[in-house]
Amino acid sequence: MAGIYIHIPFCRQACHYCNFHFTTSLRHKNELVAALLRETEMRQEYFGKATVETIYFGGGTPSLLPIEDISLQVEKIRALYEVAENAEITLEANPDDITKEKLEDWKRIGINRLSIGVQSFFEEDLRWMNRAHNAQQARDNLQLAKQYFDNITIDLIYGTPLLTNEKWKQNVETAISSGIPHLSCYALTVEPKTPLQKMITRGDKEDVNPDKQSNQFILLMQWLEEAGYEHYEISNFSKPGFRSRHNSSYWSIGPGGQRKKYLGIGPSAHSFDGSSRQWNVANNQQYIAAITKGVIPCEIEILSPLQKLNEYIMTSLRTSEGLYLGGIDKEIKSRLIEMSGKYIKQNLVKWEDDFLVLTKEGKLLADGIAADLFFT
Repeated sequence: MAGIYIHIPFCRQACHYCNFHFTTSLRHKNELVAALLRETEMRQEYFGKATVETIYFGGGTPSLLPIEDISLQVEKIRALYEVAENAEITLEANPDDITKEKLEDWKRIGINRLSIGVQSFFEEDLRWMNRAHNAQQARDNLQLAKQYFDNITIDLIYGTPLLTNEKWKQNVETAISSGIPHLSCYALTVEPKTPLQKMITRGDKEDVNPDKQSNQFILLMQWLEEAGYEHYEISNFSKPGFRSRHNSSYWSIGPGGQRKKYLGIGPSAHSFDGSSRQWNVANNQQYIAAITKGVIPCEIEILSPLQKLNEYIMTSLRTSEGLYLGGIDKEIKSRLIEMSGKYIKQNLVKWEDDFLVLTKEGKLLADGIAADLFFT
C-alpha cells in the first residue's frame, strides 16, 4: 500500500509565518503543471506494484488551480498506478477559493476529502497572519463545503499574540458545532527567514509566548476530548473513522523502520521507497528545466538502521498508540525502558501493555522526550 503527494507551489499571497516552498506568481503555472504530469510518468515504477491508497494535493494552495489541471493529474495517476477503489483523495483549499461550482467540480473528478486552511475565525488574527481570506469567508464557505463533502478537516493555529483563551475556545467550538470531523491544530512557530521572524526581530510584532501556547494546547486537548474527538497524533484530532489515512501513513512505522511507501511529485516534495528518502529541488524553474530534460532533480539519502530506529521512536511517540517495544531487539528495548524511567516518574510517559505512551503532560514535550531516547 502506498500514497502519492502532489505539491502545488502557488499561493494568492504569502502568510507571514509560512516557510513552505511556494510562489505568489502564476506566470509559469502551465509549465509547472506539465512538469508534474511528466514526473508522474517518470516515477511510475517508484514503489513497484504497490496499490495507491491515498492521493494528496498539498502546497501552496491547490485550490487556486483550474479544475482541468487537477483533473489531469488525477487521471494521470489512475492511468499509470493501481489506485484502490476506495482511495482517499484530499485537496487542500483556502476558504476564499471555495465556491459552489468548484465544490461540484472537485467532487466530480474524485476528490473526496477537503483540507481547509481556516487558521482562525477572527478577522484580526487573519490579518495578523496575512491570510488571503477573511473571517466571514471562513464561516460561510465552511458551511458551503459541508453541503458537498462529509470528510473535511480544517487547520487552526493557536499561541499567537492576539489569541486569548476565550477566542481560542470560540475557534474550537465553532469547528465542533459545525460538525467538522477532523482538526489539525498547530502552535504558531516562528521559522527562520520568514516575514514573521523578521518583524519580531525588528520589534514590529510581538513574539510568541511558550507558556501561553502550552496552556492553549492543554485546553485544546480537554475541549476536544469532551466533544468525542480522538487525539490520534500530537497535532491531529478526529471523530472515529475520520483519521487522515494519508498522513497516518507517514506516522505508522514498524520497530524495524518498516513504513508505507509514499511518492512526492513536484518541487520540494519528499518520497520514501522503503529504504531511501528523496526530496526534489525547492525551486520551480530548476524543477521544470530538469523534468523537461527527463531528469528528476532530487537528492537521495539511504537510511541506516540507526536512523530508522530513531525515526520510529520520534514518530511513534507522537501517536496515540505510542512506541511499541514488542518487536524491538532486547538490548534496545532494555535501554529504552531504562531511559524512559525518569519520564515515567514525572508522569510524562506511561506503560500500556508493551507500548510506551505519552501522557497529556508529556505531549507538551513530545519532541524533546523522543530526542532524549534517540540512539547515537
